[in-house]
Amino acid sequence: MPSPDVTSLLQAWSGGDSAARDQLMTLVYDELRRRAEAYLRHERRDHTLQPTALVHEAYLRLAEQTRMDWKNRAQFFGVAAQMMRRILVDHARAGKMAKRSGTLMRVDLDDRLGAQPAADLDVLALDEVLTRLADFDARKCTVAELKFFAGLSIDESAQVLGVSTATVEREWKAARAWLYAALTTAPRQP
Repeated sequence: MPSPDVTSLLQAWSGGDSAARDQLMTLVYDELRRRAEAYLRHERRDHTLQPTALVHEAYLRLAEQTRMDWKNRAQFFGVAAQMMRRILVDHARAGKMAKRSGTLMRVDLDDRLGAQPAADLDVLALDEVLTRLADFDARKCTVAELKFFAGLSIDESAQVLGVSTATVEREWKAARAWLYAALTTAPRQP
């Protein structure tokens, strides 16, 4: 008997089936770990948060979702992206508080910002500009979150947002330009 797909398990979980939730987590664990590894690959070598720990913390937060109306795989990974962002920001804040030296977690934005040279930025700075972008344009912020933290494709992002791929491409292009400008002109705080 073939195993159920992610969407079927998500829908069963929405209906209160905790066994479906557990089966789903087993099914998506490797993909979540790959996404966490890809994201953390650009961090400092001495960074203390490991991909496994990031995925496990995201898993715990996802498992607590009891009133979520899960629709599909893309929506699930979108929510997982938001949770990973929060975990990384919380970790960076805790590290910064523990070491007032301003130790930063770094994110390599490489080609995601277009033709501009690669830039290393800390997660707190990225979170700050994403929050400002959300105040200005929530959908552009969501598109950026889905790309940075979930690694979703344009098609998957369009599915999560319920819009066309052309709309996501336009929003991503504008979000990249806005983020680049905000991150390269914002004064650095100690």
